[in-house]
Amino acid sequence: MLQQTQVSRVVPRYRVWLDRWADVYALAVTPIADVIRAWQGLGYNRRAVNLHRAAQHVAGHGWPDDLTELPGVGPYTAAAIGNFAFGRAELPVDVNIARVLERTGTEFSPAAAQALFDLGATVCLARVPRCGECPLATGCPARGRTYEPQRKQGPFEGSFRQRRASLLRLVAAEAQPATTDPEAVASLLADGLVIVEDDLVRLPA
Repeated sequence: MLQQTQVSRVVPRYRVWLDRWADVYALAVTPIADVIRAWQGLGYNRRAVNLHRAAQHVAGHGWPDDLTELPGVGPYTAAAIGNFAFGRAELPVDVNIARVLERTGTEFSPAAAQALFDLGATVCLARVPRCGECPLATGCPARGRTYEPQRKQGPFEGSFRQRRASLLRLVAAEAQPATTDPEAVASLLADGLVIVEDDLVRLPA
């Protein structure tokens, strides 16, 4: 849920999710349509499909040694799960941790993962770091520097992403004609979020 989504949006949804599906076994036997509906509002809905598929894999075969075998799990997510869930000596490097590593030029133990997450998110900021508050400032070669803003994703309003999300909300409520927005239908179909039957777009069973 935290992939490309703010913590403030995720936390209440995460709690509701765990109340409904306390473990992978409960999620694995749930119809994918219910999972997609529950994910509405978090964005990047393909993550819901991947999470459901991953739960089915774990329920049927157990946790793989190589977590990237799970649908939707890349090296970063695998390292994060390995570190926080299984206690493995792996450092999950997201954009915040990567920024701290680059600026300090220091290698850190995987045991420092949570501290590095917090440092990158609240102190070692992308544009104007708060060096005066940083516990690493005295030895940091980047102390006092500021940075140009990085290119941001285009606005959601009026975008294709908005069209996709709008169509998926409609389909989650009831089946829609396949001609509603063919481009958005094709994109949702490719992500496994919808099926087309009898010229109607509906959620998978």
